[in-house]
Amino acid sequence: MARRGAGTPFLLRLSLLLLLRPGGEWGTLGCASVAVGSPIVPLGSAVTASCTIQSELCRGLERGKVRITWMLDNEPVAGSQRQGPGGTEVSNLTLPQFNRTQAKLWCWVEWNGTKQRVGMAEIRAGYPPAKPFNLSCVLTLSDYGLTCQWQQGADSHLPTSVTLKCARDPRAHSSCCRRSRAQAVTGCTPQGDGSHCTVPRRLLQLYRQMEIWVSATNALGTAESEHLYIDPMDVAKLDPPALQSIQSIPFQTDCIALAWEVARSNAYMELQCELRYRAAEDSAWALVTGIIGQAGTMQRCGFLFGTRYHFQMRCRRSSARGYWSEWSPGRNYTTHEKAPTGKLDAWWNTRLAGGGGRLEVQLRWKAPRRREANGRVLGYRVTLSPRRRGRDPPTVCNTTHTQCNFSVPAGTRKVYLSAYNAAGEAGATEVVLLERKGQPLARLWAVPGGERSLWVRWEAPPAPVAAYILEWQRVSSEPGRCSACWQMERDGATTTALIQDGIEPFQQYNISVYPLYKDAIGVPVHTAAYSKQKAPSYAPKLHLKSISKSDAELCWDPVPVEMQNGFITSYTIFWANSTAEVSSATVNPSLSSFVIRELKPSTLYKVHIMASTAAGGTNGTSLTLVTMVLDDIEIQFLFLTLVLIFVLLILLLICFQKNGRVKQQFWPNVPDPANSSLGKWVPPFLQEHLQVPGAREPGLATISTVTVLEKATWGKEPTAEPASPFPAMPQPYVQQEGLGRPGCGWAAAEPHRGPGGSGETIQYARVVGDGYKGQQHTPPRLYLRSSSSQPLLPEPSPSPSPKPYQNLWFHRATPHGCPGDGGCSEELLATFPLLQGLRISGAEELQDCRTF
Repeated sequence: MARRGAGTPFLLRLSLLLLLRPGGEWGTLGCASVAVGSPIVPLGSAVTASCTIQSELCRGLERGKVRITWMLDNEPVAGSQRQGPGGTEVSNLTLPQFNRTQAKLWCWVEWNGTKQRVGMAEIRAGYPPAKPFNLSCVLTLSDYGLTCQWQQGADSHLPTSVTLKCARDPRAHSSCCRRSRAQAVTGCTPQGDGSHCTVPRRLLQLYRQMEIWVSATNALGTAESEHLYIDPMDVAKLDPPALQSIQSIPFQTDCIALAWEVARSNAYMELQCELRYRAAEDSAWALVTGIIGQAGTMQRCGFLFGTRYHFQMRCRRSSARGYWSEWSPGRNYTTHEKAPTGKLDAWWNTRLAGGGGRLEVQLRWKAPRRREANGRVLGYRVTLSPRRRGRDPPTVCNTTHTQCNFSVPAGTRKVYLSAYNAAGEAGATEVVLLERKGQPLARLWAVPGGERSLWVRWEAPPAPVAAYILEWQRVSSEPGRCSACWQMERDGATTTALIQDGIEPFQQYNISVYPLYKDAIGVPVHTAAYSKQKAPSYAPKLHLKSISKSDAELCWDPVPVEMQNGFITSYTIFWANSTAEVSSATVNPSLSSFVIRELKPSTLYKVHIMASTAAGGTNGTSLTLVTMVLDDIEIQFLFLTLVLIFVLLILLLICFQKNGRVKQQFWPNVPDPANSSLGKWVPPFLQEHLQVPGAREPGLATISTVTVLEKATWGKEPTAEPASPFPAMPQPYVQQEGLGRPGCGWAAAEPHRGPGGSGETIQYARVVGDGYKGQQHTPPRLYLRSSSSQPLLPEPSPSPSPKPYQNLWFHRATPHGCPGDGGCSEELLATFPLLQGLRISGAEELQDCRTF
């Protein structure tokens, strides 16, 4: 049961597709139909359509609900469905604006979830045909067919039929065609989409008026062109005539006789012809009109001598405004020559040579004009005197060019120039070699006359001028000279001239104007000009000349004159740092360097230059530079300062090493009795008490015994003590103890007089050194120091010793002698090794001593 229920919908769908397919039974029996209001409508208008389903004619749809839908091509559109009479289902559709040129409208039936197309209508949209225009017809005499052509209007997007029609002119009583006026004759139909066709001769009647027009028709209407009312012969295009011969007329050297004949197809027509000719150098044609007749000859004068001409001819019916025939094949003819005429324009430069005995002349001239050359010029001759009958003057130059360099005697004032051709030689032109010492022009300037011409204007000088010479040279980096770049203005009253020879745009020209006087040539005045300007081809390349922390000097090479393309009006320098702060400065075009100021130290800048003319500017490549931290002067000053300091240090070191006095000022020598030579003169029996380790540093010394020695003056009584220069000092107290016995208390040391009664005290002390705290006990180191003024130490110094060895100064002392004449005892000398040294060297002078 389940399998049977599942297969029932599939069978229904299959049967529906078979029954409703196009061309199936329903389509054959007419169970569905689609109708539209009009299958062709104007583009953009409304379209109506209806789809009708007759259920009784469609087997399988007798029972059940049917749904009708619409599709415009592949796009669904909504319609309204209703039940019609006789059990039909009807769906109506309205498209308010149909904007497609062609589309298919489909009607669909949906039943039990299955959709099927049951009907279709094709709709097209477009415009009525456009009116054809520019209708023209030409009758060809070879087959007498009338060929007409026209231009189609806008595309109508619909199939359109175009027909060329003809009929007799309704204004005439005779028919133009072989059919009656009521029946328009279809002349021809263009092939494909063409816009021309030919009406055959059998549909035409010549020499009669016909009405001709073009008709265009489509489903939306018909359009016709303007009607032509013509006689087919009036629009006939004749065959061109033929030129038979051209020759000169005797005794009329500038006239020719020309003979022609018409084509055979035009033999019985009255013709109107035209002749045209031109020289090979001319671009325009000379036209001769009003030539009447079927054949014949004509004469024409005013031709130039020795010139080649090209002739052509054409004809048309004289009684119509029809078409001209094509120009006949051309025919060439060269007129005969005669000797040149007229004067030559000459210009010269002179200079003395050969020690002043010869004059070198550069003579330039312009070729004679075509009207004066009278043929092809074969050459030019320069002589020192004019030609006379019967003899030829001496020739200094004979050339085919338009310049000549030659040498003449220094006193020569005139030369004679003439041109010649095959027919003869022209009269000589007198050239007076004047000096350039006349007045110059008051003012000179030039303006563009076009891309390849310049207008030169000037103010005339006060003196009357016979003519003017204009010279121009293209300014170039490479030396060169144009020998033909000059012209003469023979009118002395003119103040303007047009230069056209050799002028090119974007190039600079130097222009000079010489006034020619009766007896001299004026000093030239110069100016420069461009016929057209534009921006320079490139800008100059920047170079860094110097740089500091705030300034940078740039330089560049000027743009070559060929690449300037105009007058350089200015150079503009642009510079920007890394923060995009852009600055600029304009530089005069005559300069080639510039200094950028007020830059930031140690900063990167990008610089470029722009060269400008009146027509625009061109940027150059960018230059990157970095400013310095210090200026050159600051760097030099710093370097010199460091060098000076280094030199001073070296000098000071040298002075300290070499000069003891300077060294003594900074590091004075402090006398050390322990290291003196006298300190080492110790008796043998005391050496065991004086030996101490050498590496031990001395500590603070303790005074153990003070002994004052006096030297008595032999043979003299003690004198009164002079006033001491020193202030009174308190007497020090020292502890008296002998070597090897305990001390016996403190006693005051009395001052004694020195030797000779000088009042200088001789003091000696025995110093016992103690060790530092914490050091291992070693035998005491004994230091002996003397405060005597005798030369016991290396240098006498009035200044006191450091505090650990403080000397005792006394302002007065009472002399005491030692008992007996034996002097000081040996025990006393053994106690003071320094005194022992005095004994050894000069100790015999000691007389008395006293022990405290």
